[in-house]
Amino acid sequence: MWTGVQWTGSLVANETRRWFTHSWPTTWHVIWYMMPTSPQSGAAQIDWDVAVERVNATQCTYWITVKNLTSNPVTFEGRYAVLS
Repeated sequence: MWTGVQWTGSLVANETRRWFTHSWPTTWHVIWYMMPTSPQSGAAQIDWDVAVERVNATQCTYWITVKNLTSNPVTFEGRYAVLS
């Protein structure tokens, strides 16, 4: 297993935005998670959803939709863990 940061993002209050990352091997089992990085009063609260789109026989694209659940701006890292 290995992990990393694919991108950094920011969202204004209650904003939802979509990111994508492409050319991942279809044979890999990839877990996506978002880690808040901005200081603010109270805990940062974000939610995300991941969709997979097969590009061809060997590659896929991940579409990650992230939503800020608070009335404060938030910054975060889009992180991954490859399990196989």
